[in-house]
Amino acid sequence: MSRSFPTLARAGRVPAVPARAMGGFTLIELMLVVIVMAILAGIAYPSYVEQTRKSKRGQVKADLVEYAQLAERFHTTQNTYEGFTLPGGGNSVSSPREGGTAAYSVGFVGTQSTFTLTATAQGNQAKDKCGDLGINQANVKTSGGTLSECW
Repeated sequence: MSRSFPTLARAGRVPAVPARAMGGFTLIELMLVVIVMAILAGIAYPSYVEQTRKSKRGQVKADLVEYAQLAERFHTTQNTYEGFTLPGGGNSVSSPREGGTAAYSVGFVGTQSTFTLTATAQGNQAKDKCGDLGINQANVKTSGGTLSECW
């Protein structure tokens, strides 16, 4: 050993360990890790929230197109949109259909020769940049934001 230890080490007892060699983290090191984690979380969380809104918007767009197709099938056989109901037997359904928290409420309004499907954002989805989405019998799409970004 190149270091000399106190007399306890010479007497056969446990040698004294220098203070820095004990291991562990200092408070400064721990605080730096906490600060870095907070910065990363501050960047990642808003991005995560926006991506979940975007995926729910994609789901409701698919639902709107599917319901419009069902309404067109109904019109083909009945020669009217009156009397058409959304799956589940009503004029309103929630999206996503698979369960979970409803992000949109999809409503149907039909007349003899026209219909409008509207998806109204609910809860946290109401903060989405696209807002409410819609489609009609002529496949004209509407949104609360820029149409090219939202559809």
